[in-house]
Amino acid sequence: MNSLSKSQLAHQWISERINDGRYVPGFRLVLGQIAKELDVSVVPVREAIRLLEAEGLVTFERNVGAQVAMIQETEYLHTMQTLSIVEGAATALSAPTLTPDHFARAREINAQMIACLDDFNPRRFTELNLEFHSVLFEECPNPHILDLVHRGWKRMNVLRDSSFSFVPGRSRASVQEHEDLLQMIEGGAPALQVELTARAHRTATLDAMLAYQAEHKHPSAAPPADQPARSSAPTAY
Repeated sequence: MNSLSKSQLAHQWISERINDGRYVPGFRLVLGQIAKELDVSVVPVREAIRLLEAEGLVTFERNVGAQVAMIQETEYLHTMQTLSIVEGAATALSAPTLTPDHFARAREINAQMIACLDDFNPRRFTELNLEFHSVLFEECPNPHILDLVHRGWKRMNVLRDSSFSFVPGRSRASVQEHEDLLQMIEGGAPALQVELTARAHRTATLDAMLAYQAEHKHPSAAPPADQPARSSAPTAY
C-alpha cells in the first residue's frame, strides 16, 4: 500500500465518521490516535486532514489542533428558517387528513424520545424527531411543499448537525411541544394556528442553537494539544 492510498484510506475513514455522526462538530482529531487505529504513520493521516480541511469538514487551530468543523452558523440559520416555514405549512395542510392511527404512531415515537432523555443519545433523539414530524407532515397534499420539507431535512443531515448534542436541555421542552401540537391538531385548531405553532417549535431549537454558538464562539481557554479527543459534544442538562 503506497502513501497516497494510505492517505485515501485515512480520508475515507475519517469522512465516514463525520458523516454518520460518530465524530460530531468540535470533535478533536488526534493524528497519532487515528494513525494507531489505522495502523499507519501520521504522515498519511496528516495529508487526509489537510484534504478534509480544504473540503470544509475539518478546521485547524493553533494550540488546539484539528477538529471536526463546527456548523456554519449562517447556513444553519438559513436552513432552519426555511425548514420552519415549509414544515409548518406542510403540517397545517396535513392536519385535516390525520387519523387516530397517525396520532397513536406519533405518540409512540414521542414516548421513545422521552425514554431516551435520561441516557441521552442526541443522534438517536434526532432520528426519532424526524420520524415524529414525518408522521405529521407526510400527508401534505401539496407535493411541492413536501419536496421542500424533504430537502430541508436532507440539508440538515449534510450539515452533520444534531442540535440536541449542544443544547440537550432543549430536548425536554421539545417532547412537551410535540404533545401540545398533537392535542392542538386533534382539537381541530385552525390551520394558521397549527402552522405557526409548528414553526415556533422549529425556531425554538434554532434560537437555542444560535445562543449556544454565540456563547462558545470565543472559548476562554483551549485544551492542551495532547488532550485525547472527546467522544461526543456536551450533554449535561
